[in-house]
Amino acid sequence: MSDIGALEDFSPGVAHAVTAGGRRLVLVRIGDDVYVLDDRCSHEDFPLSEGEVDEAGGTIECARHGAAFSLATGEPESFPATQPVRRFEVTVQEGRVRVVSE
Repeated sequence: MSDIGALEDFSPGVAHAVTAGGRRLVLVRIGDDVYVLDDRCSHEDFPLSEGEVDEAGGTIECARHGAAFSLATGEPESFPATQPVRRFEVTVQEGRVRVVSE
């Protein structure tokens, strides 16, 4: 399990580029819920952390071609992406965000 920071350091509704276990990830906080995905669009290897978060829809949109992915599942919600991005299990313990990594 990798500690990636204090929950209070991650502003809600914003994509944050983080690293855990040597892997680039994108962290999104919506309220007290925290989501972590691979920081790359499955359509074209572009950082999702540069994209826009839709808090109401629970998605993150790739800034390059507009593919949207579910924060909860990593599944694509719109084209041109057809493959999911990997989602990671997240826990918040004593105010610290931890990601389960391989």
